[in-house]
Amino acid sequence: MNSLMLAMTTFAFVGAVTPGPVNILATSTAVTQGIREAIKHVVAASLAYSLVVVVCGAVMQSLLALLPSLETVMQLIGSVFLLYLAYQIFTAPVSATERSAQLKSGWWTGSVTQLLNPKAWLYALSGVSIYVVGQQNQALWLGFYTLVSLLVCLVGIGVWALIGHILANKLENPRKQRQFNRTMAIVLAVSVAAIWI
Repeated sequence: MNSLMLAMTTFAFVGAVTPGPVNILATSTAVTQGIREAIKHVVAASLAYSLVVVVCGAVMQSLLALLPSLETVMQLIGSVFLLYLAYQIFTAPVSATERSAQLKSGWWTGSVTQLLNPKAWLYALSGVSIYVVGQQNQALWLGFYTLVSLLVCLVGIGVWALIGHILANKLENPRKQRQFNRTMAIVLAVSVAAIWI
């Protein structure tokens, strides 16, 4: 059991800490909206991923049959949403007064981005098929995997938010922050393009 839990945790950590739209947005949110909004983003994205894991575990067989069409629809909707967010980051205000008037959206971006993220669904589906399906008590193992996924997401996405928080102090100059915002927007747009390649 210990080796299975270690393997499960390692698998979940790799998925949570590797670069992707949710992590890029965690960093950007910390820089542009502050650590409080970034924490909301981290928690919302982690809870949303846990929901994805539970849904994948609960409807594994049906999801396997629907996955090809579901993946394309999610890629399309998710791509449009992420491009919208990239535009918002690219044009984000950089002065303190403009930022205070900006809509805070950590809960919204964290949860919706994760729920529309095809990587999250495919990773959850893979994890459920590896660590839950075939176990003697699948409901118990789905609970373990969901809990591990939640905790690891909090840490993995949290690391990206912490990076943003650290960078925020170095980006007090509006010109530097504008460059950072535009770089993050371009990286996010490139990650959208990578979905289709």
